[in-house]
Amino acid sequence: MEIQFESVLLTGAAGFIGFHVSKRLLEEGHAVIGVDNLNPYYDVTLKEGRLDILRNYDTFSFYKADLQDWEALEGIFKKHVPEVICNLAAQAGVRYSLTDPFSYQKSNLEGFLNILELAKRYHSKNLVYASSSSVYGSNKKVPFSVEDRVDHPISLYAATKKANELMAHAYHYLYDIPCTGLRYFTVYGPWGRPDMALFLFTDAILKGRPIEVYNYGKMRRDFTYIDDVVDGTIAALHRPFSYEIFNLGNSQPVELMEFIRILEEELGRAAQKNMLPLQPGDVPETAADIEKSKRMLGYEPKTSVKEGIRRFVKWYREHYGV
Repeated sequence: MEIQFESVLLTGAAGFIGFHVSKRLLEEGHAVIGVDNLNPYYDVTLKEGRLDILRNYDTFSFYKADLQDWEALEGIFKKHVPEVICNLAAQAGVRYSLTDPFSYQKSNLEGFLNILELAKRYHSKNLVYASSSSVYGSNKKVPFSVEDRVDHPISLYAATKKANELMAHAYHYLYDIPCTGLRYFTVYGPWGRPDMALFLFTDAILKGRPIEVYNYGKMRRDFTYIDDVVDGTIAALHRPFSYEIFNLGNSQPVELMEFIRILEEELGRAAQKNMLPLQPGDVPETAADIEKSKRMLGYEPKTSVKEGIRRFVKWYREHYGV
């Protein structure tokens, strides 16, 4: 059953996915209460640039706050009493979790607990939160299904995302909060994160630097274009389930070397490749089984990797004046 709502509290509003979901919600006439701590994990000017676009909408309000800051968050809830919550804030990145594990504890565990507790206290109609394809760890069966066991994470980041799913289930069970977790698969597109492959590769190739190709190129990724992910996320906001998990992927994994070839073609120049072994915490293949998402969310990814890369490169050239 679909619900209508006027206001959404959206955490991670200055982040890549959070920005795009916020923009779509604002275009559809919703009020978005954006929360983000603007942490320096990557270039803050990129986050500020996203916020500048969102601030053009009269129904957007923004608060700079940490998820683990209970008093700040409760003040925002008390002022706005949002009908639904979209929790996209998190400390992202598999490799960075090897460097700074405690940032994941604060944002992804303590912060998410605060969101759950506020959803309970303010009787949220629906809580949609970001999980990750990384919860599948080194599962051998592909495509990855939400029915598969995910008990063996191989990075702390993945462990915190699995913990989020378990915490949400506990709050759903105890307090009847509708909770939906979305396992995102390698999301890319305009305004993307600078630590992700497409951004890193584009930047390096245009500046004449070698790109780092892990596992000697023997990787397959379910690259998922941002507009498709936004479609699935907003569908989940409008459809409260008692407790569900969905995969949001493209369901058409691409070989890494093919991905690089398409990018080289789009940029009109060849990449210098530095071939490296598989990194700790990384997996050689991701692939999403999206049958459940199609059936229950009406999710239908439409953007090919070739078209998605073309749109990203166009944005990159315009944004950075290349």
